[in-house]
Amino acid sequence: MTRKKLVLIDGNSIAYRAFFALPLLNNDKGVHTNAIYGFTMILMRILEDENPTHMLVAFDAGKTTFRHKTYSEYKGGRQKTPPELSEQFPFIRELLDAYKVSRYELENYEADDIIGTLSKQAEEEGYEVKVISGDKDLTQLASKHITVDITRKGITDVDSYTPEFIKEKYGLTADQIIDMKGLMGDSSDNIPGVPGVGEKTAIKLLKEFHSVEKLLSSLDQVSGKKLKEKLEEHQELAKISKELATIDREVPLEISLSDTDYTGYDKQDVVKIYRELGFQSLLDKLGEEPQAEEHHELEEIEFITADTVTEDMLEDESSLLVEITEENYHSAQIAGFGLVNQSGKYFIPAAAALESELFQAWAADETKKKTVYDAKKSIVSLKWKGIELAGIDFDVLMAAYILNPSPNFDDISGVAKEYDIHTVSSDEAIYGKGAKRAIPGEDKLGEHLVRKAEAALILRDKLNKELIENEQYELFKDLELPLSGVLAEMEATGVKVDRKALKDMGDELKKQLLVLEENIHSLAGEKFNINSPKQLGVILFEKLQLPAAKKTKTGYSTSADVLEKLADKHEIVQEILHYRQLGKLQSTYIEGLLKVVHHDTDRVHTRYNQTLTQTGRLSSTDPNLQNIPIRLEEGRKIRRAFVPSKKGWVMFAADYSQIELRVLAHIAGDEKLIEAFNNDLDIHTQTAVDVFNVKPEEVTANMRRHAKAVNFGIVYGISDYGLSQSLSITRKEAGEFINRYLESFPGVKQYMDDIIHEAKQKGYVKTLLHRRRYIPEITSRNFNLRSFAERTAMNTPIQGSAADIIKKAMLDMALELKANNLETRLLLQVHDELIFEAPEEEVEILRKIVPEVMENAVELEVPLKVDYSHGSSWYDAK
Repeated sequence: MTRKKLVLIDGNSIAYRAFFALPLLNNDKGVHTNAIYGFTMILMRILEDENPTHMLVAFDAGKTTFRHKTYSEYKGGRQKTPPELSEQFPFIRELLDAYKVSRYELENYEADDIIGTLSKQAEEEGYEVKVISGDKDLTQLASKHITVDITRKGITDVDSYTPEFIKEKYGLTADQIIDMKGLMGDSSDNIPGVPGVGEKTAIKLLKEFHSVEKLLSSLDQVSGKKLKEKLEEHQELAKISKELATIDREVPLEISLSDTDYTGYDKQDVVKIYRELGFQSLLDKLGEEPQAEEHHELEEIEFITADTVTEDMLEDESSLLVEITEENYHSAQIAGFGLVNQSGKYFIPAAAALESELFQAWAADETKKKTVYDAKKSIVSLKWKGIELAGIDFDVLMAAYILNPSPNFDDISGVAKEYDIHTVSSDEAIYGKGAKRAIPGEDKLGEHLVRKAEAALILRDKLNKELIENEQYELFKDLELPLSGVLAEMEATGVKVDRKALKDMGDELKKQLLVLEENIHSLAGEKFNINSPKQLGVILFEKLQLPAAKKTKTGYSTSADVLEKLADKHEIVQEILHYRQLGKLQSTYIEGLLKVVHHDTDRVHTRYNQTLTQTGRLSSTDPNLQNIPIRLEEGRKIRRAFVPSKKGWVMFAADYSQIELRVLAHIAGDEKLIEAFNNDLDIHTQTAVDVFNVKPEEVTANMRRHAKAVNFGIVYGISDYGLSQSLSITRKEAGEFINRYLESFPGVKQYMDDIIHEAKQKGYVKTLLHRRRYIPEITSRNFNLRSFAERTAMNTPIQGSAADIIKKAMLDMALELKANNLETRLLLQVHDELIFEAPEEEVEILRKIVPEVMENAVELEVPLKVDYSHGSSWYDAK
């Protein structure tokens, strides 16, 4: 028979914890929801972890309880509940009703008393009981069958109080928690206690005398004159305080244990309140379909299903919607096409277009102007079908991204709604989501694609106008739109991978991992699972006695940052860090790369995300080639597997030197930085000279390292805490170092002040090429949010401008290769580096034109500098 399990939650306490743990959140109706959201997350975790058969949430019924008769000042010092929290309690009660969780409150009693009474009844009837609160008063309930979980900070960090835990923590029994409160008091509840007696003294007294009553009857045995006098003088306060701290476990409840039965919730009730509160992420977790677009009934639309493409359909200006329903559009199936122009609205089934020479010729004709949604995806998907797509004149996705990079639109309906256009459904509404996703019948599919193509035309004029108003039209038309064609070519071309070389590296890594495993076991004195944090924690912190962070419910933390701080304490730590690094290389980069090598081309065809990051930086997926770790030699060697696709060809790599610092010098106009770069000085040595007030020959390696850290830290909006962590120095030392740096480079300090002021005035910051990033949190009352926003304001113009420059260089290089009729192909962009494959006979030309083009991509107050080399693989080209 399954044992019954009762979970009792202190509703007021958990709501308070949730409210103060999360930033203030509002739904679209203006209702504050942070406490409700946090409470919901805790509730969901409890249901999943505890699997209760019975459950109840107890609330305080009012401000006055029976304790106020004993001591009128009970809880007198508490601040008034913030109105932003008060307004959320009715919704929390509604939420519990939706989850079918019992709730109860009783006049003249506190939630603690309700929980105390029910827990006692449940234990007597053979239940297992879990109590959940943020209030340590409830720990007095802990017993063999009652565990009390107390949230420590946030909404997920808890301590589980059992009699054993209480004994270990205080050296007391659970019953003695009441006595401890009686002696030391509790400021949060305004329980006075004995003045001058704190936790340590109270515990010491209770270990000797066991209870308040025995202590007060044995005052002559108390050592310490002052302590004895305090206890004698405040005997009544001690008795009253213990009475106030004692939970009443005999409350005349109007409910019984049978009223706490929990059999699960009705999904639709939960969905309803989630929708009301605007908890979209929680709706997603429930796998809930998008809500029907009931507020905007779509008007009927007439269109033609064209099973045959005719010449009169293909005009000089059209909106073309290429529909790929798979995320990885390389070699994916095309579902169909939407085509809208002056002659009509057409749905063209995939086969009808792909097999039509007329359509193919029109698609490849640069003079036939096309408006699309996601130009790069459209070009690549057709290229895999052997069809060229040219003449793209407008990209709705790209324009929307440039105007505001924050939303990350899933499809054109998101952009349309942003501009109050309600003529098209979302893809999710048509195709479904997850496992339920499916292509509908031809009529429904055709209507959806035509609506999307029509929406693109409607949006074109609105977006164009806004681009011009924002001085962003050139960024869109002259850089990002043509660059999408360059990126599409790179994606379709791919980069050849030597599978054998990768497999050989994997075999070598496996051998190294075995050696490391033996070394670690030898240093530990026993065999254990190195990949088990629990087993590793026992070895490091119990057997080897290394200093540990506080042990939590799940064991010791063995995260990388914890281990790095212990690296000089024992030889085993460095070995474990190395083991982890090599293990990740093996699983993520060797095995991971082998999985994505295309079976037909022997190449990897990474997908570049051109409309994702807030700074304008490109990122890549499937595979992510920008994350291959190169600090370890074993990581760098992975680049050996990237080779030219033809015999007699080489890999040619070129990367910008310190581009972000050069951009900083230009934007900040700092004279010292500009002078250093113009004189081609080592910028980190020069920074050390200025900050430490020494001669160049007196700069030590450590000084240069510190200078380098702060130089690059400035680019990312450095804080004293961040610098202290990276340099393993105190926060005070880091703060002093930053101050000296800013005194040495006043232009940088002025820039930081000015850009924050500008962000507060305008709500955004911008790059050299007018790319914007909106930062609404810059005026937040929340210190953490505002601080993050200020760092973002400082670093975005630098990082974003560097991104603009390398994008411009890519576009210029593509044009230059074409103008010189070279066979060389641009293959990859990784951070500040461009990688080409080229015939050996073109290398000398590249040595001239690559640095020339890249260094002249934009004009700055300081020179851009490019390093370049070539070799038989990407690795050898460095």
